[in-house]
Amino acid sequence: MKKEYRIIVSGGGTGGHIFPALSIADAIKSKNPEAKILFVGANNRMEMQRVPDAGYEIVGLPIAGFDRKNLFKNIKVLWLILKSQRMAKKVIKKFAPQAVVGVGGYASGPTLKMAASMNIPTLIQEQNSYAGVTNKILSKNAKMICVAYDNMERFFPKEKIKMTGNPVRKSLIDMKANRSEAMKAMGLDENKKCVLIVGGSLGARSINEAVLANIDLIKENEDIQFIWQTGKLYFEEMKERCAAVGKPENLTVTDFVSNMANALSAADLVVSRAGAGSISEFALLGKAVILVPSPNVSEDHQTKNAMALVEKDAAIHIADIKAKEEMIKVAIATVQDKDRIATLERNVVELGRPNAAEVIADEVIKLADAYIEKNT
Repeated sequence: MKKEYRIIVSGGGTGGHIFPALSIADAIKSKNPEAKILFVGANNRMEMQRVPDAGYEIVGLPIAGFDRKNLFKNIKVLWLILKSQRMAKKVIKKFAPQAVVGVGGYASGPTLKMAASMNIPTLIQEQNSYAGVTNKILSKNAKMICVAYDNMERFFPKEKIKMTGNPVRKSLIDMKANRSEAMKAMGLDENKKCVLIVGGSLGARSINEAVLANIDLIKENEDIQFIWQTGKLYFEEMKERCAAVGKPENLTVTDFVSNMANALSAADLVVSRAGAGSISEFALLGKAVILVPSPNVSEDHQTKNAMALVEKDAAIHIADIKAKEEMIKVAIATVQDKDRIATLERNVVELGRPNAAEVIADEVIKLADAYIEKNT
């Protein structure tokens, strides 16, 4: 008799959580086309649009994160957590999953907590090199924790840990172009070096300010092409300010790079935040990268992600506070140094795990099989 798998995938908030979640879901469906997969996300977060766009059903919880600056606002947050737990319990009862996957983000906390309390096996996909408080708490009742960095037994029970790497957007693997094709598609000069500067889909103020502060330096280095993704939040402001000081011919300004596969293939060097998902993509594609970690994340985990690569000479780290002064200067010096680029590419590609989503999907299915066997 063919098994009918029913899996919940919970989490989101940023592309760094959503893309791995979708990759895992796609891998489960690839192995078991009849599997039913339900996402549980947070209301008014980007997963509520991205997940349906990818063809999956999603339920939203009214969950919010703690406000570290205004403690009084957390009274409402505590109420929202309790409300989300009650809603998550109802969703789990109705959908009747055989396994629940948490990928990080606000919604994964109440969903995995309720699933474990109902004796449904849970799996945590920890993307960062430094585990957050929620995942550390959830790990006590989780059956398995899939990780992407070494030494994670600092945070989780050693016997539950499985090294899988982070799932990446399948489109990047499928659409990976060679440099020449990518250059032509983006209207770039194949004979010039290319630096891609990204601060995430919404953008990063400090990275954008670092570009603006160094417009003259970009102009002086006309043998290098720069692609600058400002993020949708900052695009109009950055475009106007750039025009006011005179946009260099060798600088392309865009709010969002729609074909990131082409952009990454064209780039000789990437300047980026240090989100775990982005780092995994750079590793898979073997891209030399300068990481400028966001200081506005819990436990400063992006800096820890970056330093895990720096220790292996697989990336360059620039502190956010020093971005304006150093970022463009270091990018120009690095992209012109063939040996340095080759070293970074060689070392980062060794960290890539192209089959991460498939490995995690196998573990999810094993948990579901054990649950089915126990309960039939």
